[in-house]
Amino acid sequence: MRYLISVSLLALGLTACGEVENAAEKIAEQPARTIIQQASRTAGYSAEKNVYFGDLHIHTKNSFDAYIFNVRSTPDDVYRFAKGETVRHPAGFDLTIGGDPLDFVAATDHGAYMGILPAMDNPDSPLSKLDMAKDMFGTDPDLIVNAFNTIGGSVRSGEPFPEAYDRDIIDSTWQSNIAAADRHYEPGRLTTFSAYEFTSVDGRGREDEGFAGGNLHRNVVFENAAPKRLFSTLDSTNPEDLWSWMDDQRSEGMDVMAIPHNSNVSDGKMFAMTKYNGGELDAAYAQQRVLNEPIVEMTQVKGTSETHPALSPNDEWADFEIYEKLLASNVTSKINGSYIRETLANGLALEKKTGTNPFKFGLIGSSDSHVAGGAFDEKDYWSKVGIIDASPETRGSVPPGGAKTWDGIERDENAENWFSKWGASGLAAVWAEENTREAIFGGMRNKETYATSGPRIKLRLFGGYDYTENILNDADMISKAYAGGVPMGGDLSASETAPHFLVWAMRDPRNAPLQRLQIIKVWHADGKAQEMLYDIACSDGLSVDPKTKRCPDNGAKVNLEDCSISSDSGAPELKTLWQDPDFDPNMDAAYYVRVLENPTCRWSTWDAIKAGVERAPDLPPTLQERAYSSAIWYNAN
Repeated sequence: MRYLISVSLLALGLTACGEVENAAEKIAEQPARTIIQQASRTAGYSAEKNVYFGDLHIHTKNSFDAYIFNVRSTPDDVYRFAKGETVRHPAGFDLTIGGDPLDFVAATDHGAYMGILPAMDNPDSPLSKLDMAKDMFGTDPDLIVNAFNTIGGSVRSGEPFPEAYDRDIIDSTWQSNIAAADRHYEPGRLTTFSAYEFTSVDGRGREDEGFAGGNLHRNVVFENAAPKRLFSTLDSTNPEDLWSWMDDQRSEGMDVMAIPHNSNVSDGKMFAMTKYNGGELDAAYAQQRVLNEPIVEMTQVKGTSETHPALSPNDEWADFEIYEKLLASNVTSKINGSYIRETLANGLALEKKTGTNPFKFGLIGSSDSHVAGGAFDEKDYWSKVGIIDASPETRGSVPPGGAKTWDGIERDENAENWFSKWGASGLAAVWAEENTREAIFGGMRNKETYATSGPRIKLRLFGGYDYTENILNDADMISKAYAGGVPMGGDLSASETAPHFLVWAMRDPRNAPLQRLQIIKVWHADGKAQEMLYDIACSDGLSVDPKTKRCPDNGAKVNLEDCSISSDSGAPELKTLWQDPDFDPNMDAAYYVRVLENPTCRWSTWDAIKAGVERAPDLPPTLQERAYSSAIWYNAN
């Protein structure tokens, strides 16, 4: 896990089967858990469910790749930030969340070497006496990098470095993280989960390319109780072994799920069509995976994993925040097997083969912040890592050295290949009866979730056979939608008549108005993933063109001098009832919704305007923030 860092910056910062089937049967009963008993209801309880926004991917000083970049925040700081309090960035400025406090959150430090680097930097710890520690926290840049790479290489290989692998420190740090989550849990106000990151990197096939490898990271999230000892990549780099360990925890009464992230840089391995060590995906694999990984992180700072222009050439919006470099390298990730839209289609083919769809997952977003809180707002962006990407100059949005233009300027390698390509994303949204661990975890189990690129867009999706146009204006629309169909994450049985999809999106008042609603349909035919994109509702009274299946341009503009946007276009909400005009009753398909806002400035443009310099000509000046629903699956058989 070698970071291609500027050693001078680094030195500056440092010196200043049967069990599976039984478990699947238990999880099949999980939706009943979201029917909260009267005695335990919080003040915000709603049988029609509320949307809750959160972040399930945040690191603190207990992660080796945060502490090395001067991050000193704690899990307590993660929860304070989520509540709307101000915390300190390692570069010395204040961080406060834009908008309302979060509804749920988890600190997810790397399980491997959790808490080890802080111990190495503590003169009272025996670990500080190691030669590695003296090198890591000395002043020689080469020794610092070599020591850090020893830890990173161990995480990548899964082979513990004996001198530094102090299991007592790891276990006690994990217990401290659990205690912090429990301490800050306030049912009805803030839900906190005990969680950590399983940090597997698969470098097989890339042995001659340095530290390049496929990202197989997962965040492991517990509903309530958590075990005294976690399972990290130093126990096994194989996610299938993680799932078996999770099955064991569940048998002890501790429900848990793993949330894959950054499949965009997995080198095609996150959603590979073979097992980790080779062999075809079979029924047991499919059952175990869908049980343990009911949701996937669609978007975060290191890119959005929905699709890629090479996979979706007919999708004009497929190039959103694409990031392709394998972690800790400048090697480009393989595309097939790395993106979610293709994977949803491949899952349908696997279900026909094995009887279970291993890729029937819901969607969320999160930040992957390493500084206690995510920068979800384009105009207030503080990037991800710590001191090395804290300023506009170091992240490549403003020319270095006080230059006003980019003439003759070359970016630092890190900014060029990494930091300038990262995004201000994302958030997880969950529909649940109330803000409690049981209800939100149950919503994630049910896949009634969606991802946003940062804005708090509200999005509902239902599918059913008995909806009529009257439902759109019915005061009891939501209760009737539940009664007559299924929400996002649900399944529709076979029918000769195309189902209706009820879609309702509401803008984030702090962000741009909505421009359009889209449905993406995926299926598998002719040996490969297939897709179709439909605009289904347009802003400003515009109508979808029946030939192109697209809304006309609504004329929304962005003034790149000050980032002001059109005040006379876009919609506060979009709502429609849609039926697939190309429905085939004999074909399995998955349908999900994408909501697009009017264009706004990207964070890099905001940086340049604030600094009074020319914006970087090779970075997108604007973007369209968005939300992505979990799918509804149509089952032909």
